[in-house]
Amino acid sequence: MSTATLKRYGRIIGLKPEAYEEYVRYHAAVWPEVLKTIYDCNIRNYSIFHRDDVLFAYFEYVGTDYDADMAKMAADPKTQEWWTIMDPMQHPVPTAEPGEWWSPMTEVFHVD
Repeated sequence: MSTATLKRYGRIIGLKPEAYEEYVRYHAAVWPEVLKTIYDCNIRNYSIFHRDDVLFAYFEYVGTDYDADMAKMAADPKTQEWWTIMDPMQHPVPTAEPGEWWSPMTEVFHVD
């Protein structure tokens, strides 16, 4: 049995300028079911930042099977409903790989 280790993730995606206020409004009151799913999928210390029509997400993963936890999150009906509202407000960054939504970033520095 493997033990969990914390792994930090950074991701970026574009935000349509006309959607900024609605996006912020939704995130000021994220649905409790969505927050529970995030927690149940071993995501901690999750933040989203905005600048120049780009969203930057940072989170820490404390589980042992990231792919399985992300599949679990994607299968959650309330999370799917949330994404149905959020996705039209967003767009991949120009350098996104084909089919990529939130694009991963490479950590180049960290200090505790």
